[in-house]
Amino acid sequence: MSELLLEYAEATSTCTRCPLAATRTQVVFGSGDPHAELMFVGEAPGFHEDKNGVPFVGQAGKLLETLLNGIGLSRADVYIANVLKCRPPGNRDPQPEEIEACESHLFHQIELIRPTLVATLGNFATKLLSGKPTGITRVHGVQQQVTLGGNEVTLYPLYHPAAALYTRSMLAVLEEDFRRIPELLGLTTVVPEPAEVELEPELEEERPLEPTVQLGLF
Repeated sequence: MSELLLEYAEATSTCTRCPLAATRTQVVFGSGDPHAELMFVGEAPGFHEDKNGVPFVGQAGKLLETLLNGIGLSRADVYIANVLKCRPPGNRDPQPEEIEACESHLFHQIELIRPTLVATLGNFATKLLSGKPTGITRVHGVQQQVTLGGNEVTLYPLYHPAAALYTRSMLAVLEEDFRRIPELLGLTTVVPEPAEVELEPELEEERPLEPTVQLGLF
């Protein structure tokens, strides 16, 4: 982690801007290459992330890694963060006041990392970073130019990997959208054939995604 990003992570570790500070185990700042061209932004830490302090370490994280491997990338090549840095109790949806309290942390991360491509995972990240209310169903797989952290970046909305854990048909959509990432990054390397994925939904204290949330039908 770059020195400035590390310093900011340490400062954020004691954040008390919202009531989640009283219920979290620890702040889940983010992880990966601090100079990554590709940054993923999810919703919020879950049970496993709250315990480990690292984003996307549960089943959704394993699927994300598989999808990355399918396009010739690894977790070490990207940076992963969430809109919220603390786990909402029971993995409920983030509240507007929580997003408002936490969003400057995310924007400063983006400013320090300076990615060229930001892939949002799900509705909450997509709506926040696009500045538009349009749900993920309508905009997934369609890039748009936005200014984040003072820099112009390509925003690329994707379904959250957790959606595929509960709705198997979503996996094909995710794989198709992921296949465009090398092109958006300007990569010309040969992409391996996608591996067969075994989907296992989160069982331990994870919040099942309601159909309206996982599919973005609002």
